[in-house]
Amino acid sequence: MMFTPESTPDQRVRLASALSVAVAFVLVGLKGFVLIQSSSMAILASLADSGLDLLASLVTFFAVRYARKQPDKEFPFGHGKAEAFSALFQAGLVFASAALVMRACYDSLLHPQPVAQSGLAIGVLVVSILLTLGLVWFQTAALKASGSVAVAADRMHYLGDLATNLIAIAGIAVAALGLPLFDTLAGFAMALLLVWGAVQVLREAADQLMDRSLSDDDVARIKTLAGNDSQILDVHAIRTRQAGPYVAIQMHIVLDAALTLEAAHMLLLEAEKRVLEAFPNADIIIHPDPRGANIPHGGVFAAGPAKGHA
Repeated sequence: MMFTPESTPDQRVRLASALSVAVAFVLVGLKGFVLIQSSSMAILASLADSGLDLLASLVTFFAVRYARKQPDKEFPFGHGKAEAFSALFQAGLVFASAALVMRACYDSLLHPQPVAQSGLAIGVLVVSILLTLGLVWFQTAALKASGSVAVAADRMHYLGDLATNLIAIAGIAVAALGLPLFDTLAGFAMALLLVWGAVQVLREAADQLMDRSLSDDDVARIKTLAGNDSQILDVHAIRTRQAGPYVAIQMHIVLDAALTLEAAHMLLLEAEKRVLEAFPNADIIIHPDPRGANIPHGGVFAAGPAKGHA
């Protein structure tokens, strides 16, 4: 299961989501076994995290495939936002996981128990770190190629796992020296990291669901590429949004009023091609404006973005 130079962005995303499910299955099994042997709060926290990761990975597995379905009669703009809903669901799962871990750690503070089989617990966590590093590498490659918000959310989970596993190792190691309180404190610290990660995922999903614009740098790049022709007099009213693996771009381009319809059409096609080279997953709509025609048009949002992406 490896990427090749010929792998498309969609293939990379599908492969990364499948690998995520496989790794999560392995980690849940290993940590569940060690929890029975050790009764470690740090392992419990790590197991809860991996269990929620498994569920989230399954959701991601199906979401990235559904998001890439072709537009149809019911969804003429595609199904890309399925990825954002997937990320939103993942954020909710992580919040729930953190709450359960904190409750377990609180109970452990009231009724502390020594950590058994600390060597086995640490060994499983090291294996978990190695598997997670490999998965994150795959996800990073898929993310760079596709910009998938679902893969980004899944990757954030596993980056959090790396940190929580290191904290768990430290907590178990100190607890093995006769200070079981540190195992519980490690569990609390990991739960707080889960909350932080969930907030980041929630923000990213909300940005897509609320049709947040691409970054100012991306908008400026779109304007530069589209206007890179001496016959294009101005590019303005640029509007962008992300929908899962796709980017929607709208803009107005000012042309000489003396151009024929065919000549204007060809100029717009060339502008579209330049933008598509930089944003190959984009759906682009360009409206031509004849120079000197300042009649307002464009419907309810004709005034354009408040910040003036023009």
